[in-house]
Amino acid sequence: MTAHAPEVPSAPNRRRAVAPKRRKKIGAKARSNMLLGYLILIGLALIYIYPFLISISGSLKTDAEATQDALGLIPQTITFAAYERLFTREPFALWAGNSMLVAVCVTVGRVLFDSMAGYALSRLRFRGRTVIFAAFIAVLSVPGVVLLIPRFLILSELGLYDTYGGMIIPLLSTAAGVFIMKQFFDSIPESIEEAAKIDGAGTFRRFWSVVLPMATPALVTIFILSFQGSWNELGHFIVARQSPELNTLTVGVAQLVSGQLGAGKQFPLQLAAAVLMSIPVVVLFFIFQRRIMNTTAGAEKG
Repeated sequence: MTAHAPEVPSAPNRRRAVAPKRRKKIGAKARSNMLLGYLILIGLALIYIYPFLISISGSLKTDAEATQDALGLIPQTITFAAYERLFTREPFALWAGNSMLVAVCVTVGRVLFDSMAGYALSRLRFRGRTVIFAAFIAVLSVPGVVLLIPRFLILSELGLYDTYGGMIIPLLSTAAGVFIMKQFFDSIPESIEEAAKIDGAGTFRRFWSVVLPMATPALVTIFILSFQGSWNELGHFIVARQSPELNTLTVGVAQLVSGQLGAGKQFPLQLAAAVLMSIPVVVLFFIFQRRIMNTTAGAEKG
């Protein structure tokens, strides 16, 4: 008798022979926990979004309707009169221009100076480095309002009071920004700079060409926090200037809300100013939201 070779199953048969993978079933308890988590997140989102929706709705109402039904989300009569008054009766464009000028200068300055200071504290070995870093940490615990009067006195003595320089220069660097950059640079191995050092690159060249490009996540974080902080700054601008020509959006909107500009009961006007003021920060956040990082993570991947 002739022995027959065992049949080799064809490709389709082999696929059938493989046992199908069982899908991991989610238990009823896990589903309920997941549903509860989503409900909590939705509730928190509504709590944060609701005031902004009230601002948008209120800015489209008439003065009488905004006074009678302040929390209603659907205006009975939609009108853009409040936005028109902002640009015709109030110097809103001037406020916005001053805020943009200050925010751009402060943001560029913080990104540059905070990264340089953070690199120096992370890489350079000099006497007193630990004491300086401890001083930065101590500054983080000091409330900003405590420094307003000393800042006013310093600006007055230096002749910077009521100038753009007095509004910008004190904000060009922050202890928090230096701390973030220092911690990020610490997470980058120093061996990465060895090749550049062998090629004769100096300290600034290694910082600018080698390490700084790897710190993009931290720089984006500093960029967002700096723009948002300088755009929304109020206390410093109150003590750094007095001329109406130097008013920023925060100062101007605060004057509208307080009634100093004759808008005490004009809630749509005040809400319209608040809505327009928040647009640049909202747009910036949505553009860079994926780049906001954990300041101690990410460098090791580079």
